[in-house]
Amino acid sequence: MERISTFIKHTLIILSLLFMQSCSAQSTLIADEKETVSVENLQYYLYFPKEYEEVKDKKFPLPLFLHGGGEAGGTLEDLKTNGPPKLLAEGKEFPFLILAPQNPYKKKWWNTRAVMQLLDTIIEANRVDIDRIYLTGLSRGGGAAWELAVQYPDKFAALAVVCGMTPVPYAAWINKNMPIWVFHGTEDQSIPISESEEMVAKLKAMGYDVTFTRYDGVGHNAWVRAYNTEELYEWFMNQKRTKE
Repeated sequence: MERISTFIKHTLIILSLLFMQSCSAQSTLIADEKETVSVENLQYYLYFPKEYEEVKDKKFPLPLFLHGGGEAGGTLEDLKTNGPPKLLAEGKEFPFLILAPQNPYKKKWWNTRAVMQLLDTIIEANRVDIDRIYLTGLSRGGGAAWELAVQYPDKFAALAVVCGMTPVPYAAWINKNMPIWVFHGTEDQSIPISESEEMVAKLKAMGYDVTFTRYDGVGHNAWVRAYNTEELYEWFMNQKRTKE
């Protein structure tokens, strides 16, 4: 029994020493680098006005339109339910190109980096006036439009947002020389009008050129009235990019 007791004692001492050694081991911070690759498949509509083929040496303005959540994750035909694609499907003609990509995910935000890569590809392959690229979007696409205006302040000549969530803390990152037009319904239950009110107030306080159109009694579908406003497209055509 004494030998067994001694063995147990020795074993406990060894285990205690091992435990103390493991406790004394220090954590390690490693600095490393890994290149990541993200691939996005974006379907899109690209509209060309009649004059594009008639006047071969002319460059044209191009609005980039970003749809809302209702058109995400389906087929391209879904884009024709709202905004400029709907007007085009109904036969309306515009004096500029229109790029309308589709968010492939029903419940994900727009991949704005992928959108910009698509836009740059379209610009390179077509006769686009790079000083007259306009940005517009509704609902979830309106939020993405604000995001693009913040992240790429020198890219766009004008911004029109309909009931989109706003990046108020980063308002100052937007190009101060870019005119902005905001639309929102007072009875919006999805994205409250306070989102736009706060952003517009912040921008105006910093001296930005902002027009704010409030639709009294209108809910989340303020885009119906906004994109049927002929003055919006005339306003776009009067804008030209001015760098800070």
